[in-house]
Amino acid sequence: MNNTASILILVFLAVTFLQSGYDKVIDWQGNVGWLKGHFEKTFIKNSVPLSLMLILVLEIVAGILCVAGIIQMLMNKGTTFGFYGSVVSAVTLIFLLFGQRIAKDYDGARTIAIYFVPAVLGVFFMQ
Repeated sequence: MNNTASILILVFLAVTFLQSGYDKVIDWQGNVGWLKGHFEKTFIKNSVPLSLMLILVLEIVAGILCVAGIIQMLMNKGTTFGFYGSVVSAVTLIFLLFGQRIAKDYDGARTIAIYFVPAVLGVFFMQ
């Protein structure tokens, strides 16, 4: 199987973003409440629910594209969906990184940078 690394990256990204999106849907109020506190001293403090909705949509789209990419690779070796899943994953992580930097949560930003590496590798492998 020539696409093993790409498939593993897509599985990683799909699990990451679909689980995160699921958590946001199941505990919307808890997430909004925590994030309002996290961003209370920033210029985005009044747009937390809207920002969270944007992140939720991006995470679900990224996860679905990654799953579609896995299926596509297994069926016909194509990489179109996997490529777009990796790109949307990377963009989502950039938005998350931006938020963490704004909140001056440098440990959180460092964690996001770790997730960014497989996303960019996915883009590279599937372009």
